[in-house]
Amino acid sequence: MPSPREADPDLQKAIDENAAAVSKTMEHLLPQTDDAEKRLFNAMRYGTLGGGKRLRPFLVMQSAKLFNVDVSRAKRAAAALEFIHCYSLIHDDLPAMDNADTRRGQPSVHRKYDEATAILAGDALQALAFEILSDNQTHEDPRIRCHLISSLAKAAGGHGMCGGQMLDLIAETEDFDVGSISRLQRLKTGMLMAFACEAGGILGRADEAHRKALRGYAHDLGLAFQVTDDILDVEADPSETGKPANQDEAAGKATFVSTLGKDQARMRAEMLVAQACRHLNVFGARADMLKKFAHYVLERRA
Repeated sequence: MPSPREADPDLQKAIDENAAAVSKTMEHLLPQTDDAEKRLFNAMRYGTLGGGKRLRPFLVMQSAKLFNVDVSRAKRAAAALEFIHCYSLIHDDLPAMDNADTRRGQPSVHRKYDEATAILAGDALQALAFEILSDNQTHEDPRIRCHLISSLAKAAGGHGMCGGQMLDLIAETEDFDVGSISRLQRLKTGMLMAFACEAGGILGRADEAHRKALRGYAHDLGLAFQVTDDILDVEADPSETGKPANQDEAAGKATFVSTLGKDQARMRAEMLVAQACRHLNVFGARADMLKKFAHYVLERRA
C-alpha cells in the first residue's frame, strides 16, 4: 500500500481528471444572471465551484462505467448529486448547525455573503439537482429519470441525509452508543454514497444482483469514510483539511473515535474497507478502481 499521504497514482489521476470534468459540467449547469437576484446565483457558484475532490461524483462515474453508460449522462447525474452535497455543506456551516466560519480553506457561504443568502443558495441547489435529473438529456427513458429522482430524494431527505443531520444535532446533548452512531452516519453520509454507487446501475439498467453488490459496497464504504473523518477531526492538520480541528469534540458530539478510541476506530475502518471490496468481486477486474478508492478512504488526509 502507498504511505498514508500518497494515494495510488492511477487512482489519484482518475480522481483529478473526474473532478475537472464534473466541475466543468457543474459550471455549465449553474445559472447566471445580471438580474437583481444575481447575488443568489453568485452564492450558489461560490459554494460549489471553489474546490473539492468530487468524491461522490467519482463514484457515480465509476459505477456508470461498469455498465457502459454514456459519459455525458453520467456527468449530469454526478453533478446533480454534487449539488445536493454542496447544499448540505452550505447549510451544515450555518450558525444553527455547525457554526463553521471556513470551508475548504475559504470563508463559508454565510460568512462570504450572509445567512439568509446561504439558506437560499442551499435551497436553490437542491431544486437544481432534481431539475437536472428530470431533464431528458439525463436519460431519454422517463422511468429511469423518475428512478434517479426518487432514489436521490430518499437519500437526501428525512430517511437519509437530513434525518442523519437531525441525529447529529441530538448527539450533542445525548449519549450515543456505537450502534446509534453507525445509524447516524449511515443516514447522514452513507445514503448519498449509496446513491452515488447505484446511480450508474440505474442509468445502465443493471439487474438487482449487481445493484445489490453496489449497495453493499456503498454501505461499508460510507461508514469507513465517516470513521476516518472522525479520526481526521482529532489528528489532521487544519491546513490540509481546510476546516478547524476538533469540531466534534468542541460540540460534545459522540463519534467513533470518542466511543471506541482511535486505534479501535482505525481497525473498524480497515474491516469495513475489506468488506466493501468483497462486495465488488462480482464485477471482476472492472471494479479495480472502486476497490482502490475504498483503500484511498483509509489513506486520505483531508
